[in-house]
Amino acid sequence: MEETLQQAWRELDEPALPEGWQLFTDTMGIQIYRLYDEQTGLYEYKVYGGLADCPADLCADVYMDLDYRKQWDKNVKALQEEKSGEDKVIYWEVKYPFPLSNRDYVYVRERRDLDINGRKIFVILANSVSVPNWPEKSGIIRVHGYKQSLAIESDGKNGCKIFMYYFDNPGGMIPLWLINWAAKSGVPNFLKDMQKACKGYKQSSS
Repeated sequence: MEETLQQAWRELDEPALPEGWQLFTDTMGIQIYRLYDEQTGLYEYKVYGGLADCPADLCADVYMDLDYRKQWDKNVKALQEEKSGEDKVIYWEVKYPFPLSNRDYVYVRERRDLDINGRKIFVILANSVSVPNWPEKSGIIRVHGYKQSLAIESDGKNGCKIFMYYFDNPGGMIPLWLINWAAKSGVPNFLKDMQKACKGYKQSSS
């Protein structure tokens, strides 16, 4: 966990893209790279970009606020957090277009607010887990192997720089066009929605 955390914030300074990583798309100021994973036949992704008019601390708060996300993220079917032993476990059901089945995630996450030589950096890590109080549901495909790292820092103005790594295995038979759309359009659109959510969050809390 500690190594993943350190690696995440360092990517804000210098992207770590060893051999095999390829630029997948560059749109709306967001660069997405991907790496083919032979074991699963799926891709890992790294996202570099920023959000104007969304300060870093506000961006981190919005990302962590599950109740607020249910208001602005149209793909959320269900989202809740419960105590499971020592951890707080999140259950998240994502809407998929017909005729595909919805997917759900069960995961834990951690937020760390770092001071790196005077720089304030927010890092959020998430990993899927298996817990008895969230068994798989009929008609919904459970996503396994979900991993995400998010690092956020001020851009020196009124916005923030963002690095995100993610991988998941959505299971089932998903058409290639949908996987490509989710990576090329879904991530930039999610960040655009999050930018709007930051502005709404300021208004709702003022």
